[in-house]
This record gives sequence, structure tokens and C-alpha cells, in this order.
Amino acid sequence: MALTQEREITVNMGPQHPSTHGVLRMIVKLDGETVVEAKPDIGYLHRCFEKLAEQKTYPQVITFTDRTDYLSAMTNEWAFVLGIEKLLGIEVPERAEYIRVIVAELQRIASHLIWFGTFSLDLGAATPFIYAFREREVIYDLFESISGGRLLYNYFRIGGLRNDFPPGWKEKVLEFLEYLEKKALPEYHKLFTGNRIVEVRTQGVGVLKPEVAIAYGASGPVLRGSGVDWDLRRDVPYGYYHKFDWQVITEKAGDVFARYLVRMREVEQSIKIVRQALQGMPDGEFLGKVPKVLKPPKDSEFYVRHEGSRGEVGVYLISDGTPNPYRCHWRSPAFVHLQLVEPMAIGWKIADLVAILGSIDIVLGEVDR
Repeated sequence: MALTQEREITVNMGPQHPSTHGVLRMIVKLDGETVVEAKPDIGYLHRCFEKLAEQKTYPQVITFTDRTDYLSAMTNEWAFVLGIEKLLGIEVPERAEYIRVIVAELQRIASHLIWFGTFSLDLGAATPFIYAFREREVIYDLFESISGGRLLYNYFRIGGLRNDFPPGWKEKVLEFLEYLEKKALPEYHKLFTGNRIVEVRTQGVGVLKPEVAIAYGASGPVLRGSGVDWDLRRDVPYGYYHKFDWQVITEKAGDVFARYLVRMREVEQSIKIVRQALQGMPDGEFLGKVPKVLKPPKDSEFYVRHEGSRGEVGVYLISDGTPNPYRCHWRSPAFVHLQLVEPMAIGWKIADLVAILGSIDIVLGEVDR
């Protein structure tokens, strides 16, 4: 008679191809199909962003911020220029502030759409993936017409923006928002939100308690999905968000489904913000007065926080009095959230691990910075 022995096994989950969630390897220890440990192994995509920034002038670094979270390039650019403007006392024209809010919220919508599409594909639903990419493509068309780029833009400038709206751009945005709100979002909810299979796969799965989320430094939809009412756009104000009527979205359950609902409801709030910004946007300049050579005072340093699509994007810069930063550190929300996979996954099945990993919305470009 063959002897049997119960034992744990360690398997590799990944590394996946960059076109999925990035080049990530999970070292998973299993007891049968139950997750005992889940250790992320990163470093496959390291691009030396922080070191390269030390060799570039402050305006030149903007192009590199695009390539961190490459699905939220507009918001990354804003995070970087915001700190330099505050450090040097550079005044941004009112019209430029309105446009910044508009493109940042359109970028948030595009990021949440690609997350929704890839997350649904993770759970085996192919149709929402196609629908989400359809709407995302319209936003990319809008960004291409305003910046010339579809994924990486180099659109923000210290003191403002590279250029103003092209003719007819405002009308195209309003038309898209109407379609997204009245037709596309109801389709998503009909296909996915109330689907019984989705509910079973996500409700009560991968619960993140609010105290654990805070202890790990979680932010964005991951934090708000655990019921913590915190959003930098409101709580550490920047730009002109204080001028608009909108709500911070939270869900109390803290599970995979709650993080899904937060993002989908945030799309609705972004639509509200963009409409208000378009309606109230004044005439005027889109770029303020900025010195030709930027040299922050020697030994000055600053840290600025920004509400990106995935959470708090932090930029820490130290100046040595030259046109190049002495040190640049990029706080990545995806890097922080990746550490939460194990505490959320222990005790669940390996199939649930796929849903849990998908629910935190990581981009390895900013994890392996």
C-alpha cells in the first residue's frame, strides 16, 4: 500500500507577461488549495527612474514620471510639477488649474476603466473587458488631440500646461461623458455588478480591515474600500477641487467587491467634476511666468502628496542648488498595496488569490521604479 503524507507545497504564480498586471512573481505556499503564504517577488521591471532623475533637469524629469504608473501619466505629471511650484512660489494661471483638474479626472476614469476590464478578465468575464477598452479608447483619442500622445503625454509644465484645448475638444468631452454615464456604466453594472458568479467570487473575499489598511499606509480606492473616509483632493487640498461639488466614495465591507464598487462609483464622481470644470473654466493663459533655468535653493527639500488613480503618489525631492535634483524619491501606492496581498490572501483558495491581487490594481512600472 502506498504511503500518503500531508504536506505544504510552494509554487510560483508568475512571473506574468507585462501586458497583464506587470512582471510579478508570487511565491505561494499552499495547503491543498488553501493559501498559507503569498510573497511578492518584484524587480523584473526595474528601470532606475529615481537614479535617472538625478541626471536630468527638473522639466526633463516630467517625461520620466509618465513611465512610472503609465496608466495614470497625467496625474503623475501633476504630482511632480506641484511640488516644484510650491517650492519656488510659481503661480499657476486659473485656466491652467481648471484644465489640470479636467485631464486628471479623465485620466482617473481611463485608469479605472482598464482596471475594470482586466479585473473582469481575471474572473473569466471577457465581454466587460472589451466594453471597458472601447470607452477607454475614446479618452485616449481626446488625450491624443490635446497632447499628441495616447499613453505618455509630457503635457504638464512647471507653471501650467504645454498648450490649451484644441477647437471642439470641450464639446467632444461633454459628449463622451453623456455616453459614459447614460449608456456605458449601466451596461457594466448589468453585465458584471449584479452577476451572481461575480458576487460569490468577490463578496466577503480578501477582507482588509481599516486598522490594517491604515497600518500598512494604504490609500486611494483600497483604503476607501475599507471604509476609511480619506481623499487627498479634499483633505490635503491642491488644484481647484475645493471649487466643485463632489463626494469621497467609501464602502465599509473591505472585501474585493467593495474595492470594485469604490472605483466604479468614483467614475461617476469624476464625471461630475469634469462637467463642472468645463462649465466654470475661465479664459486666460495656460502657462504662467517661469524662470528659464530652475534652481531651487541649496539644501531645500520638499514632499508633496497627490491623489492618483491608485492612491497617494508622493514626490520627495532634495536640491543641491543645481538645475538637477540631488535626490528624487517616488512614493508608489501600488508598491504599498502589494504588501497587503499576503494578509488578505491567507486562508483563501488560490483561485481567490487571483481576485484579491486584481482588486488592489497594481502597476509594476511604479513598483519597480
